[in-house]
Amino acid sequence: MTWQNIRISRFGGPEVLELAEQPTIPDPGPGDVRIKVLAAGTGFTDSFIRRGRYPDFKGPLPFTPGYDLVGVVEKTGPGVTEPRAGDLVADLCVVGGYAQYAIRPARFLVPVPDGLDPAEAVCIPLAYLTAFQMLTRIRRIPPGATILVIGASGSVGTAFLDLARHLGLKAIGTCSAAKMPVVERFGAVAIDYRAGDFVATVRQITAGRNGGAGVDAAFDAIGGAHFARSFACLASGGLLVGYGTQTMAVGGEGLLAAGLGLARLNLWGALSFLYGGRKTAWFSITARRFTHPDEFKADMATLFGLLRDGAIHPVVIDRLPLAAARDVHTRIDAGGLGGKIVLLPWATP
Repeated sequence: MTWQNIRISRFGGPEVLELAEQPTIPDPGPGDVRIKVLAAGTGFTDSFIRRGRYPDFKGPLPFTPGYDLVGVVEKTGPGVTEPRAGDLVADLCVVGGYAQYAIRPARFLVPVPDGLDPAEAVCIPLAYLTAFQMLTRIRRIPPGATILVIGASGSVGTAFLDLARHLGLKAIGTCSAAKMPVVERFGAVAIDYRAGDFVATVRQITAGRNGGAGVDAAFDAIGGAHFARSFACLASGGLLVGYGTQTMAVGGEGLLAAGLGLARLNLWGALSFLYGGRKTAWFSITARRFTHPDEFKADMATLFGLLRDGAIHPVVIDRLPLAAARDVHTRIDAGGLGGKIVLLPWATP
């Protein structure tokens, strides 16, 4: 039986995504399982990897992209007792999701409750877990606090806003003018980042707040020189978390500028006593999964529970077959999607 996957043989634009036919279904080795993929998440990180600019993955080529997946365990390899064949599971695989089948280490898989929509469930491993851990693990942001989400109309941005609403936080989100309704739909204050100085706008919005103008926490995936603007939005004692370098990913800044941005982030954190107690941190979801595996699984279980109970509502803006991968990446590169596009590997074009 043949099966399909998306293959990248060289780094570059969306045109490097190729739909491929594989002649045989692979068997899992020791410690692995074979998953029939029901839903593969897409997002900017996949575009980052496709360009060859993602620090945590440089090949080898060819490879199948796809950072997160949800599927059914079809077969287990030697030594695997959990999960079992027939179980619905999720994984943060970094690459490999854009396929009808995936071979994955059993130890990383997280069970998905029965009855969940796989397309909604696949929003949890990357987008929602990233936001949730930054809101609860680096510093538990208390109810009533005000947060700033940079790029709030993206898949991680909307996850932040959804979780902020659930956790009782006040949210401000930057986005393009066209995507302001997306941000406002979550009850957040939307700021058009192209219209004037958003630092001044944030301070105006938060003027008169207990603790002074500014936000209690800011979350920035743009990186580089942009970290300085986000840091300037903090109130005394506030926290800036950087979790990406998007300007480097799209070629807007070079490696040096991105490195300087990270250096400043570390310097501000080390010298917080000079900046009104403002703190900084860097967050990597993949690094934290390896250093805190129990937290990773516990937080995934918490989020799946919230999804099952209807407490959170991932924004799935499209469900498309594997053959649409090039078009999906073109849309991702244009930015401001307002949610997540999900590939359904068994759907017909």
